[in-house]
Amino acid sequence: MAKENSRIRRIADQMQRDLSVLIQQEVKDPRLGMVTLNDVKVSKDLSYADIYFTCMVFGESAEADIERSEQEAVLNKASGFLRTLLAREVKLRVMPLLRFHYDPTMESGARLSGLINEAVRQDKARNSDADDEPGEEPS
Repeated sequence: MAKENSRIRRIADQMQRDLSVLIQQEVKDPRLGMVTLNDVKVSKDLSYADIYFTCMVFGESAEADIERSEQEAVLNKASGFLRTLLAREVKLRVMPLLRFHYDPTMESGARLSGLINEAVRQDKARNSDADDEPGEEPS
């Protein structure tokens, strides 16, 4: 069982490396911006590969959501083309179908980091205000 899982993981890692190069060099769609592949998960029977990506999007939240979904659609539309090119690179008897999914973990991580920094800043401000009040002795 562990040997099978390590084989699936090696296949996923190889697919991630090759797909990142193929997307950068072969996909010519102008709607596709800077895309980073975060993870590839291949099913045990090699029928599907779920590819999780992030992209650099600037602007309003609604506009960014539209652009992300558009980039996901572009990648899913190019999945057959990418699968053909990938089959030339990765020698497998069956090449998995590629399904692209936007990965929001980078955004949520940055948002949580900002919230933590804000809480620490407020805590420091509250503590410095308490230290400045006269009549209290330090403990």
